[in-house]
Amino acid sequence: MRIDKLEKAYDIDVELVHFPLHPDTPIEGSSLEDLFAGRGVDIDAMYVRMKGLMEAEGLPYGKRTHTFNSRLAQELGKWADTQEGGYAIHDALYRAYFVNARNIADTDVLLNVVREIGLPEDDARKVLENRTFKDAVDHDWARSHQSGVTGVPTFAAGGYGVVGAQPYEAMEELVKNAGGQPRT
Repeated sequence: MRIDKLEKAYDIDVELVHFPLHPDTPIEGSSLEDLFAGRGVDIDAMYVRMKGLMEAEGLPYGKRTHTFNSRLAQELGKWADTQEGGYAIHDALYRAYFVNARNIADTDVLLNVVREIGLPEDDARKVLENRTFKDAVDHDWARSHQSGVTGVPTFAAGGYGVVGAQPYEAMEELVKNAGGQPRT
């Protein structure tokens, strides 16, 4: 993926900052038809466009009919980032949501993702039950809003930013503009 390639090519530290794209989505989810009602969005055309973008990156992309609330998944991701090997949760959550159309607001789905990547399930369950990383995600949401983020993904570095799925060259230009140095 582009970010992995950039991390190998440039001396950069990548930090994931969460953003509330559709925070009012109920736990059971919402149909894409309801989400985009009255906006003139062609859901099938949007899918074809996104599938093409993902395939260009070598990423799988499934057809979804619903959107789900990602708040608990974000809190779990913040926790996972504190665990050895936990960064893998982000790819696993991507697959669960964007490939397999799973409800990532469902605790059982999230714990299954945790099992798949080998993180301690009992610890993850406690994080979800106690909302241990709620404040950290609240901080991310506030930081996103203060930075003017309006969509995902948004990539920012050194006061520069790009929004949306971008080709590697655009990401590399962002890193260079921000003063990123090539690895030697």
